[in-house]
Amino acid sequence: MNTAAQSLPSPFSRRQSGLRHAGMDRVGIGHALVDNCSLREACVAIVAHAKTGGEPAYVTTPNAQHIVLLDRDARLREIYERADLVVPDGVSLLLAARLYGRSLRERVAGVDMFQTLCSLAAENNLHVFLLGGRPDSADLTAALLKQRLSILRISTYCPPLGFEKTAAGLEETARAVRAAKPDLLFVALGAPKQEYWIYDHGLQLTVPICVGVGGTFEMVAGVVRRAPLWLQECGCEWLYRLCSEPRRMWRRYLIGNLQFAAIVLRQWIRRAFLGSFFSLVDKDRFAAELYEPSLQHKRKRVASVLNFRSSEMIDSRHPDTLPGTLNTGAHSKTAKLSK
Repeated sequence: MNTAAQSLPSPFSRRQSGLRHAGMDRVGIGHALVDNCSLREACVAIVAHAKTGGEPAYVTTPNAQHIVLLDRDARLREIYERADLVVPDGVSLLLAARLYGRSLRERVAGVDMFQTLCSLAAENNLHVFLLGGRPDSADLTAALLKQRLSILRISTYCPPLGFEKTAAGLEETARAVRAAKPDLLFVALGAPKQEYWIYDHGLQLTVPICVGVGGTFEMVAGVVRRAPLWLQECGCEWLYRLCSEPRRMWRRYLIGNLQFAAIVLRQWIRRAFLGSFFSLVDKDRFAAELYEPSLQHKRKRVASVLNFRSSEMIDSRHPDTLPGTLNTGAHSKTAKLSK
């Protein structure tokens, strides 16, 4: 049936790549639709794509800070909607999914994914490129990785502060990447700058995979100490970082975490409302009120809103398309609405 509702595409289905297989579940947290995959599954998919030299793809690694940024940054939301893989780099996202009655398999920490990908790159003769980070942190990281993985092909470039604001700075950065011809490009410019750069410039450099990794180089190089494993496992790594760098991190973790909690709470309320509403529809409780002549002019609009906004609850199970109608048992009331 051709309806106005069916013509509305999911904003999360604009880019397709082999990184996300058709059956992969996804969970909506704030404005991010997060892929439910393990660290190993994500890394294997990324390396397989890099080996085939496929179309440029990019991976985002949301945490609580990213969810807060997405809430007020429409441009960043578009970048997330078009991402080829979105992995949960934060225990807070796992807790939010659990609150919604959903689940994410495990935390895919950017630091762990970076080191796993470098190991797999060495095994598969892939060239990695480290872009950004604090001065010298990329070089220190590369030196440490070479000690562990002697056969790893690795290049680095740390652009000057504010390089993205000038054509010369952008061109010099692009020239460094093109000269190395990497298979994997790790971008450590901090959010949302790294996502902007990847989307606006990185995808033009024909690198098979770009990954935003935030402060990963500093942690791997030991410039910034990572929390002990037991703190990571109990979800308190953020507290360790706050205590280690209070002047730099207090706003992000104290204010930012409250903002994240507010976003999650609002979404939980919306999900509860939608759940009750769809339950009412599914139980076939509507009667003759749907067919009053005064409602005729509103039917297409109602059907469109129902089908498009229902992605809040069901798009994570069907990431590529939204259903044309709502299933109401023996009689599809929404089908009648959209005529």
